[in-house]
Amino acid sequence: MINDIKQDALNRMDKSIEAFKIELSKIRTGRAHVGLLNHITVDYYGSEVPIGQAANLTVEDARTLAVTPWDKSMVAVIEKAILSSDLGLNPSSAGTVIRVPMPPLTEERRKELVKVVRELAENARISVRNIRRDANNDLKALLNDKDISEDEDHKGHELVQQVTNQSTDEIETLLQGKETELMEI
Repeated sequence: MINDIKQDALNRMDKSIEAFKIELSKIRTGRAHVGLLNHITVDYYGSEVPIGQAANLTVEDARTLAVTPWDKSMVAVIEKAILSSDLGLNPSSAGTVIRVPMPPLTEERRKELVKVVRELAENARISVRNIRRDANNDLKALLNDKDISEDEDHKGHELVQQVTNQSTDEIETLLQGKETELMEI
């Protein structure tokens, strides 16, 4: 029973960390990577689809993305979708290829992004702590129902705390890496 509770907490904490990683990948650094455009959707023959399903996304160099639509008639639609996104990018089309240059980040914008990243990390930590609380409540319920002894309850709390510490350490490592990446010029 205790191992089931620990495993459930670990799985849920891993999902929180994965969600944090996804949020981090959306935050733009000075370098170009195709993940920046993943959340942009385009109108592809009457249905909204992610840009990756309507075009081939590649990194041309450190500061430029290349978007090659599967259908030549989609060039203008994809260019408009990138332009109207919240990323502040200015694409330019050259025939069938849309080039998306990454403007360099200003020092002020870098600091704002670091604040955003720290806030995301804190939200991830809160999520992990809520999962720990749920697991501890489950252990307490087992103790009250006399399904486990006090020693087993104490051991269970220690196991849950170990999993929590591992998860918060991983969140901290991801945070430090992203902050370093953001502050690089």
